[in-house]
Amino acid sequence: MFQIDQSWFQVDPLLVVLVVICIAAFLALTIILGIRAHRHQAAAGREELVGRTAEVDIVLEPKGVVFVEGERWTAISEKGRVAKGEEVIINKVDGLKLYVTKKEKGGK
Repeated sequence: MFQIDQSWFQVDPLLVVLVVICIAAFLALTIILGIRAHRHQAAAGREELVGRTAEVDIVLEPKGVVFVEGERWTAISEKGRVAKGEEVIINKVDGLKLYVTKKEKGGK
């Protein structure tokens, strides 16, 4: 009959200590990074768009389309026509529409 040798099941104590230390370090790092992530305010969504600069993709007369950080948004010019390629400043967000004004040449 087949016999099991007990030496097959022996584990080096140093290996156990190293595994426990690695697991503890991983958990500590995960907890620290999780706490840091919760302390920072999320910088996403439409609240963050007000005051940003966008580039006109489809002429605003007064309604058109602008690019903001790689996304296309429907925009309404609050002061006249704005040509394609010009920059505008976002003043207000209403649903999925942005209300914009043409960026001054002097650079605001």
